Amino acid sequence: MTAADAPQLTYQLIATDLDGTLLRSDDTVSERTRAALAAASAAGAAHIIVTGRAVPWTKRIFADLGYRGLAVCGQGSQVYDAGTGRLLTSMTLDRSVARLALEKLEAELGPLALAASRDGVDGQVLAGPGYRVHDGPLPYTPFQDRAVLWAEPLNKVYIQHPQLDDDALAKAARETVGDLVAVTMAGEGVVELLPLGLSKAKGLALAARRLRISSARTLAFGDMPNDVPMFAWAGRGVAMENAHEELLSVADEVTASHNEDGIALVLERMLEAGELTAAPER
Repeated sequence: MTAADAPQLTYQLIATDLDGTLLRSDDTVSERTRAALAAASAAGAAHIIVTGRAVPWTKRIFADLGYRGLAVCGQGSQVYDAGTGRLLTSMTLDRSVARLALEKLEAELGPLALAASRDGVDGQVLAGPGYRVHDGPLPYTPFQDRAVLWAEPLNKVYIQHPQLDDDALAKAARETVGDLVAVTMAGEGVVELLPLGLSKAKGLALAARRLRISSARTLAFGDMPNDVPMFAWAGRGVAMENAHEELLSVADEVTASHNEDGIALVLERMLEAGELTAAPER
């Protein structure tokens, strides 16, 4: 059988990261991308948002999009039903392990600025002294005493270093405490400590199982190193033009940037070619 005679590969699930991928720099989704996702949905393909943001930081986006499907949040720690507002699964970070990891890191690297994401649909994001928070609509609760960090269940801890850049900090953290926690870099100033073994791929696999869709039938879009495991799991990984070089190096395809309708360009092409198809009935 020649390549021309081979069966056409189709995708039943579209997995999109949020920041730097689905969202433009102004934190909105373009009308063209909305229309492309709606057309893919009309063709029967399912759409899942897969984001490093925990649920409290995604609810406004879901409401704006009219999104009522499943979402993978918190770097895979949460599978959330946006239609009912319920957490379906949630994995928390062992706080004693996290404290040990931080002790080892600071013994090696010196003092770190910390933040943390508390578990739950309404969990707070705490930010400690010196932690550089991002401008925009994402709310933080400041703290002074580190004991506050360990008072309630957490999904993850954020770390920043006064001199090391994000890539160097993530590399040093993996080398120092990679046997205790997972370490990922999710964006500028966002290096995270997670439960060991956790990634977007793990959360997406759980959500896809609920939809009865295989990894081979999944099309994933992303822009940061935390999307690398998702690309490894999915049948096809599409990096945005603005993506980090680590993700670009493993992508099956590179599309236009998040500000230039990169997702829409790929979906429109695939819709025309018949490469998006109905997901199985649940």
